[in-house]
Amino acid sequence: MTGTQTSVARRRKDGVASVAEMFDFDEIIDARSPGEYNEDHLPGAISLPVLNDEERAMVGTLHKQSSAFEAKKVGAALVARNIADHLESYFRDKPRNYRPLIYCWRGGSRSGAMTTILRSVGWNAAQLEGGHKAYRHFVIEELARLPAQFEFRVICGPTGVGKSRFLRELKACKAQVLDLEDLAAHMGSVLGAYPARPQPAQKLFESRVWHTLQSFDPERPIFVESESKKIGNLHTPEELLKRMRAATCINLHADIPVRVELLKQEYAHFLIDAESLGQKLDCLTTIQGKEQVENWKVLARSGRWDELVAELLIRHYDPAYTRSLDRNYVGALSAATLELPAADSTTFAHLARQLIDSIS
Repeated sequence: MTGTQTSVARRRKDGVASVAEMFDFDEIIDARSPGEYNEDHLPGAISLPVLNDEERAMVGTLHKQSSAFEAKKVGAALVARNIADHLESYFRDKPRNYRPLIYCWRGGSRSGAMTTILRSVGWNAAQLEGGHKAYRHFVIEELARLPAQFEFRVICGPTGVGKSRFLRELKACKAQVLDLEDLAAHMGSVLGAYPARPQPAQKLFESRVWHTLQSFDPERPIFVESESKKIGNLHTPEELLKRMRAATCINLHADIPVRVELLKQEYAHFLIDAESLGQKLDCLTTIQGKEQVENWKVLARSGRWDELVAELLIRHYDPAYTRSLDRNYVGALSAATLELPAADSTTFAHLARQLIDSIS
């Protein structure tokens, strides 16, 4: 047994595991509060808090206003009670060979308490060394390192040309696809917020990007859309963005009627809520002027969707796209162009297969 293997074996015997071993377990358990979990968590981790948000705040206040001893005494009772609840519910039917990895913020008392109790039952539980803090440092380092390991192919094209739809078809054809808009839960434009799917926190977005990247084969290209620095309220990781902007580009082109049809499909929720669309259009007042925006609102209230979408494309989105492309994806100016003649799934699938065949 090598020195490294001996070290790993010793840590596991002691109930401790490193970030590099996170996927070696049956399950990953986040013992932090729900609020901490929602901000970011390890890929696939489930939330089993030993202190909820209110309890954590109360213990923290007690620590500041009274003493560490009083805070620990109250906290220990709460932690014990909550772990008991988890034992009687979530862990009740877990088999004897169950092997969970447990973490809290810094690999301290919260995950330590749960790990100790689960190990005392007989499960081979382990505590994540350094906790979420160590994991977060790991993700930051990986996002600075990983992008350089891959060859990216950037799908360029103006708003409404179906870039995200095209990526989904490429993925269906078994291509490696990094769909940043899906990971960010936002379609990228002023109107791009999903009606029932809020954006994740920045840290969780970065975790999702890292988790996707680390699953890819460096010997095969990765297809990605020509994103900007921000996707909704989230920032694209810096090194990834640099790598994308230096990558080979592929232009996707479609005539205005096809783009109008695609946008009506993607933004169907606005077609039944013209007032909500009007509120979103107000964001364009400083660029397009109040009179123009009011005219667009009239078209929306009148249900003249084809006319409205075409005007938005020609007057706002296309000029903005051209300016952005000139600054950020200069390779697109001389890149090959794929023509999308229709907005149906068969056409997208055919175009995706055509592209894959051309580079394989």
